Amino acid sequence: MENVNVIVLLLFAITFLGVLSNRYKFPFPVLLVLCGLVISLIPGLPVVELNPGVVFLIFLPPLLYAAAWNTSWRDFKAARRPILLAAVGLVLFTTTLVAVAAHALIPDVDWPVAFLIGAIVSPPDAVAASSVTKGLGLTPRVIAILEGESLVNDASGLIAYKFALLAITTGNFVWWEAGLNFLWVSAAGILIGLVIGYLMFLIHKKFICDPIIEVTLTFLTPFAAYLLAEHFHVSGVLAVVTTGLYLSFRAADIFTHESRIMTYAVWDVVVYILNALIFILIGLQLRSVLHGISEYPVGALVLYGVLVSVVVILVRFIWVVPAAMLPRWLSKRVRETEPFDVRNMVVFGWAGMRGVVSMAAALAIPLTVPDGHEFPQRNLVIYLSLCVILATLVPLGLTLPWVIRRMGLQPHSIVAEEYEVRNQVVSDAITYIEENLSLVHEELLRNIKTKYEIKYNRLEKTDLPANYFGNGKTLQGNIFNEFSQLQIDLIKVERQALTMLHQAGKASEEILRKMERELDLEEGRLQLEMYEG
Repeated sequence: MENVNVIVLLLFAITFLGVLSNRYKFPFPVLLVLCGLVISLIPGLPVVELNPGVVFLIFLPPLLYAAAWNTSWRDFKAARRPILLAAVGLVLFTTTLVAVAAHALIPDVDWPVAFLIGAIVSPPDAVAASSVTKGLGLTPRVIAILEGESLVNDASGLIAYKFALLAITTGNFVWWEAGLNFLWVSAAGILIGLVIGYLMFLIHKKFICDPIIEVTLTFLTPFAAYLLAEHFHVSGVLAVVTTGLYLSFRAADIFTHESRIMTYAVWDVVVYILNALIFILIGLQLRSVLHGISEYPVGALVLYGVLVSVVVILVRFIWVVPAAMLPRWLSKRVRETEPFDVRNMVVFGWAGMRGVVSMAAALAIPLTVPDGHEFPQRNLVIYLSLCVILATLVPLGLTLPWVIRRMGLQPHSIVAEEYEVRNQVVSDAITYIEENLSLVHEELLRNIKTKYEIKYNRLEKTDLPANYFGNGKTLQGNIFNEFSQLQIDLIKVERQALTMLHQAGKASEEILRKMERELDLEEGRLQLEMYEG
């Protein structure tokens, strides 16, 4: 019980640090890894160890499912070649070179343990990539490659991880069998993910009408996909990712507006807590981990951590050159259809941050092998994993915005993209009104047309990048934001009046909650539609 109390208090503290992260635009994953280090230095805190067998089950399904849900299948499909090259080729390349370096440079690290280290630190993290690159103005294709890579490479990295564990625990490893098994567990995992996704699609579409039940099902679905795949000894990670991509692509067909609002709110909280929790756990275990490698000199440990981290970082830059250039040299279609900027290669190389998945994989290493002996070098593997996470998140994550500015990359204008989408949606709505609602009552038709004409006029007076229309015209005065802000101010007046009526006993609790929700949803809509400067 004492351990639970400590974890809850630490989560409470990290939540306040998250407030600072939002306020000062400091990447939250970087803050988390630093918090983990600080927690390990606090005297008197207990050593908390989860059963390694349940670490993956608690953390991986929800985190990977959330990442898959927020990935655009259209963008993923369009960038599938670079994504798969990075998610499979780069992961295996990194695993191999890190294993060679660890085996050659660190005493007593045999090949299976060396490959285990490489498999753990090879996949970049989806949450870290999206958090660090958010707001940097990267093009949609670059973002799609980074997020898609971070999503799929968890599967390839964790499959290699399981093969390395198998080699350590059984002492038996055959390369050609491992290769065939890799293809089998990947294909079968994807198939199970598609089956679960299709079944959940039918259930949501035909049987579920209560938003609370729908949200509950979205929370349980990744666990179902993971457990079913693991039961058949195939890739639970790929099953979860496939299910998430399948259902995300069809979300508009199965969710009501209320379910969608609740789902995103619940999942944002779940992902936030799980990311914080994994680094709290590593902080509470770090002293025990360091005690377990006390036979190594401090200088040697620092050197090993630096060397493995440098290999991980350099391998990514080495890989990106042939991976980006060879398809262009070999294919005329690629040269003609895919835009190329060498600066994006630098961004890709710099954005290889490791995070929660690598940490979960390290914590999930068994405490013992089947014969009862301690798992070889477990504490050293966890220590090296933390070193790589620290080295890739802090220096690379914090300097990436500076690198982008120094290279002079033209930021992608999300405002201009949003303008085009909103303009098309409003135009289609106005066309529908004119073509299909001519028989509606005159006053009602006039009110409806006025609503959409106001939207259209506001769009035409929205700030856009200079020379957006190609004639040097720069739109002045963000009327869009001013109009929305005026409505938000009036909503606050309505909310204050409602509260006063409730306090005076003139509005019941039921009416208060109903009207509060209406005002909250309206204010949320207005906040979302406002362009950021």
